[in-house]
Amino acid sequence: MNLTPVTTPKLAKSLFPDLVWDLPTKEKVIYLTFDDGPTPRVTDWTLDVLKQYNAKATFFCIGKNVYAHPFIFKRIIAEGHTVGNHTYNHLKGWKTNTNDYLKNIEDSQKIIDNLIQNSEFRIQNLFRPPYGQIKPKQAKQLIKLGYKIIMWKVLALDWDASITEKKCFENVVSNTTSGDIVVFHDSLKAEKNLQYALPKVLDYFSKKGYEFKRIPE
Repeated sequence: MNLTPVTTPKLAKSLFPDLVWDLPTKEKVIYLTFDDGPTPRVTDWTLDVLKQYNAKATFFCIGKNVYAHPFIFKRIIAEGHTVGNHTYNHLKGWKTNTNDYLKNIEDSQKIIDNLIQNSEFRIQNLFRPPYGQIKPKQAKQLIKLGYKIIMWKVLALDWDASITEKKCFENVVSNTTSGDIVVFHDSLKAEKNLQYALPKVLDYFSKKGYEFKRIPE
C-alpha cells in the first residue's frame, strides 16, 4: 500500500524553508510540472495536450533521457516550456553521499546546457530531487551553486498502479488552488493515469478561469 501523501506535509516545508514548495499569488495560476522524461510517445502526447489548452509547464528531465532523446527535449523548449534537472539517472539523495550526488547532477546539467546553448532559452538551473529525497547538506550545496530547488504542493500519484485513473484526477482537483505546484510524470509507468487525468485537469481548471504557467524565471 502506498503511503505517499498527496499534499506536502507542513513539517517538510518547515524543515526545508529554502526550497520552493509553492508560488503564492492572487492570480488564478497553477504550475504543472512533469518528472522523469523525456520519454518517447508519452512526452510528445503530453506536449500535444498542453498545446490544446494553451498551457505552459515545467519539465524536470533525467539527464540520460535527455541524451537519448534530444529531439523531444528540444521540442519542450521550442514550445515555450521550462526545463529543470532531475539528476542523470534518477538518483536517491538519501542513499547517496553529497559529492556523488552533486557530480550526478552536474553530469545531467552538462547535457541539458549543451542542447540549449544555441537557443534563446534562458538557463534557470532549476532542480527537483527524485522521490523528493534530499539531504540538508545536498540542498545547501546546490543552492550555493545557484540552483533553485523546486518541490511541490500536490502529487497526482499518476505513477502508482494501485490507484485508479479517476483517483489520480481527484488527487489534483480536490487539493489544488492558486499558486500550487503540481507533479505529474511523463513516463511509461505513469502513462495510463496521466492520459486519463491530465486532459480532465486542464479542462476542469480552465473552465474555472485558471491559467497554467511554467515556473517563473
